[in-house]
Amino acid sequence: MMRVALTGGIASGKTTVSNALKEHNVPIVDTDILAREAVAPETEGLQRIIERFGESVLNEAGSLDRKQLRNIVFADEAARKDLESILHPIIRELTNNKLNELEQTDAPYAVVVIPLLIETGQQDAYDHVVIVDVDPAIQIKRVMARDNCTREQAERILASQATREQRLAAADDVIFNNSTTKAVDLQVTKMHEHLLRLAKKKKKNS
Repeated sequence: MMRVALTGGIASGKTTVSNALKEHNVPIVDTDILAREAVAPETEGLQRIIERFGESVLNEAGSLDRKQLRNIVFADEAARKDLESILHPIIRELTNNKLNELEQTDAPYAVVVIPLLIETGQQDAYDHVVIVDVDPAIQIKRVMARDNCTREQAERILASQATREQRLAAADDVIFNNSTTKAVDLQVTKMHEHLLRLAKKKKKNS
């Protein structure tokens, strides 16, 4: 099975692309979902976050207040790195478990959605890298609308991620998401056909 990484900056449209791939029955491993599993109540991940950041990052129900934690780490680079050192190993283990399960199926390829693929240097662990690209001006507007934040906060988030140029340099395929969902769907269909051919070739040569 070919392993494909899908990434892009915040609000670039990774979910739009992964949803389009699901329409082609492509198995999707979303590390954002795994990240939530990693910090669920009574997990080691949540306990280590509490030890580092204190109980102020919990809501009244005792679950992680993701917004509160995000506000802390985007304002403090050292705090962000501490959080990443806690979560990334756990998420990678969960991801590998999911991929190993999918290896037992007849899926030609699987897609792993990894927002921080480039930042964590994981691109070489995958057979193919797909970048969702968007104009930064559009990206900032989407972040502000989605997260109800200021331009300054949106720009700070973008600055904490890999640059557009760094992502594109790692790309095997690029999906442009500056306009409509229909435009994305057309690109995804074409890319899916390409990935099926690559997966067939990989299997033949293995």
